[in-house]
Amino acid sequence: MAKPIVDGLERDLEGEAQVLRLNVMDDVGGEIAVRYGVRGVPTVVLFTGEGEVVLAQTGMPDRDRILAAVESLPGN
Repeated sequence: MAKPIVDGLERDLEGEAQVLRLNVMDDVGGEIAVRYGVRGVPTVVLFTGEGEVVLAQTGMPDRDRILAAVESLPGN
């Protein structure tokens, strides 16, 4: 299950990055899914502060890869 991994990322990234969870079955989540080409769940999309996508990953989240991508962002 992806939930424990995302819960851990949320804790690990507190104060460093914001973790948002969207339901692709509701209006807002569905619009975002279409905008970013989400084809499966779970999907993780990592943005810079300017809104540029730097990582998109479908399937079980790779915690280490996500943390490394956040660390590589400008300002970290």
